[in-house]
Amino acid sequence: MVESEVKKINKSEKMRFRWVIGAFITIVLAIALASRSAPKISMFGHTNKSCHCSQDKHKYSGIVEDCCCDYETVDHLNEEVLHPSLQELVKTPFFRYFKVKLWCNCPFWPDDGMCHLRDCSVCECPESEFPESFKKPYRHGLPSDDLMCQEGKPQAAVDRTLDSKAFRGWTETDNPWTYDDETDNSEMTYVNLQLNPERYTGYTGPSARRIWDAVYSENCPKYPAEESCQEEKILYKLISGLHSSISIHIASDYLLDEAKNLWGHNLDLMYYRVLRYPYRVENLYFTFLFVLRAVTKAADYLEQAEYDTGNPMEDLETQSLMRQLLYNPKLQAACPLPFDEAKLWKGQRGPELKQKIQGQFKNISAIMDCVGCEKCRLWGKLQVLGLGTALKILFSVNGEEHSGQTLQLQRNEVIALMNLLNRLSESVKFVHEMGLAAENLVEGKISSPSRLNSLAQRIWASIVKK
Repeated sequence: MVESEVKKINKSEKMRFRWVIGAFITIVLAIALASRSAPKISMFGHTNKSCHCSQDKHKYSGIVEDCCCDYETVDHLNEEVLHPSLQELVKTPFFRYFKVKLWCNCPFWPDDGMCHLRDCSVCECPESEFPESFKKPYRHGLPSDDLMCQEGKPQAAVDRTLDSKAFRGWTETDNPWTYDDETDNSEMTYVNLQLNPERYTGYTGPSARRIWDAVYSENCPKYPAEESCQEEKILYKLISGLHSSISIHIASDYLLDEAKNLWGHNLDLMYYRVLRYPYRVENLYFTFLFVLRAVTKAADYLEQAEYDTGNPMEDLETQSLMRQLLYNPKLQAACPLPFDEAKLWKGQRGPELKQKIQGQFKNISAIMDCVGCEKCRLWGKLQVLGLGTALKILFSVNGEEHSGQTLQLQRNEVIALMNLLNRLSESVKFVHEMGLAAENLVEGKISSPSRLNSLAQRIWASIVKK
């Protein structure tokens, strides 16, 4: 009898031991499978293996709000037509150089000294540090500056390499939507944009936050708001879309390792600054279509403009690239009217409202003088001028309403407009291609530990019950 009971106990203990061993193996396998299914991150911020080919990239679908094209069409046209053409166009000598006033006093608050930080300052260098081709004289007599002389990190420095052959014969007219007097050349300098890409500069903290706080709180109506009219909402969406594009460029070209000077994608940053807020992506697409509409509306002017840099072959290529972009049959067929500006400024308050919003946007452009990082100020001024040029094209010359008024654009406005369109095109392309990977990466980091803990707890509970 006793022997029989002992055998039963031993058998029960053996079964329990087998359960423990089996559960342990199950947990190990579960962890291995979960970690295997999680996205692998390479040193450059990409996933090592593309696992999302079968998934739908079009998280956003339907018509872009307040526009006349849908998300799928925008992504397709951008990939097939706009992005390739714009990439070629902005590398031509004419669109490579931008005239800008880099050193200005902030009209809204005292200088906080941010422009003197090691990350953002530009120093004068001896001519021996420059290649011979960089030493060509220029009529403004500007100093020669070089990235290599930066104290510390050079990523925020502006390279002022010049080409004396660029920009001839354009008539300068001031833009009523922007703060800078573009006809005043006394403090202007030409910058080669190809040597100064929009990317991460290390410009963060209170100074950077104060810029965007001032843009939104002082000059941009809060949105959505019941009392806001359509025009005020559009101003907000344009600024929000531009902000999203800037954040995406910082995330797409980020300094991952300062010691190794290693650059790559920061998908976490893109997710937390843009993707986790769907309206920011929507406003990016809206701003892209708004600027595209301005370019297509000014097609006749842009086609006939003189893209003269002193090199006839390159100038003909620039004009040819512009015509290919403006009159591309795929663009005209799929999205002939990206945005319909005719529905705005109607009613008795129209002129008053336009003057009010024009003043708000001019204040926004003035805030760019308060940016503490030189390279950030360069791209801020360029893109705000580009947006101001789009507003000027769409709303300062209104067809039949002002039949006697002809469109006049200065050279710098056209350069800013096309470079802005290219910036937005790059942002839309990056979101379309990498948005899903960024979301899966971040959401995987958040959910994977909780899934594993839940699985282990359930298995362990079953062991205890046994």
